[in-house]
Amino acid sequence: MAISRKSIPKSAGTKERVKKVIDRLEKTHPDAKLDLDFSNPLELLIALILAAQARDDLVNKITVELFKKYRTAEDYARTTQPQLEKDIGKINFYRNKARAIRNCCKEIVERFGGKVPDKLDDLISLPGVGRKTANIVLGNAFGRQTIGVDTHVMRLSQRLGFTRNTDPDKIELDLMSIVPEKKRVRFCHLLQYHGRRVCVAKKPRCPDCTIRSLCPYPDKTTA
Repeated sequence: MAISRKSIPKSAGTKERVKKVIDRLEKTHPDAKLDLDFSNPLELLIALILAAQARDDLVNKITVELFKKYRTAEDYARTTQPQLEKDIGKINFYRNKARAIRNCCKEIVERFGGKVPDKLDDLISLPGVGRKTANIVLGNAFGRQTIGVDTHVMRLSQRLGFTRNTDPDKIELDLMSIVPEKKRVRFCHLLQYHGRRVCVAKKPRCPDCTIRSLCPYPDKTTA
């Protein structure tokens, strides 16, 4: 991917500001974590497919019973489309998501022996799995230090001046160059929580923001 060198903020000042942002958000959101419930890579992958344009709490309600019924990729691959649609019927776009889950699991069974692969290229080769989903699986299920660019990570990294890009893949590269390697997954969790609780999209609560002095736009809202 050809990216303009000037588009990637690599300055020492930017890296230092990232560290300060992480330190302050750690104190503000010590409970920050991935909000999807899972106990293994397959469960996380299924939950992420269900979570597209859906609330995490609704996904968690559905997966409580889903993960009891379907234990392996082969279980999902063998079930019928109507049955899986019925099992996830409370989620939006359940027909498309049921199809994506079945097709993805069929390939996991056929190509990877029923195990979710732990390499980025392999993950994104699966039906319905994009780079964001693959990075979240690698970071949260396999312990890799990846950057998963969801809507909160994208919006806050732009607002904080850590990237000038709008393409998620380019934003990922920008952040990889400035976020400390051991803090990449944690950085994403912190931005997600701050984006939900304080730096909300339509009306950010700037007066209550602990990283206000580190933000290029500290006065989007008044007290």
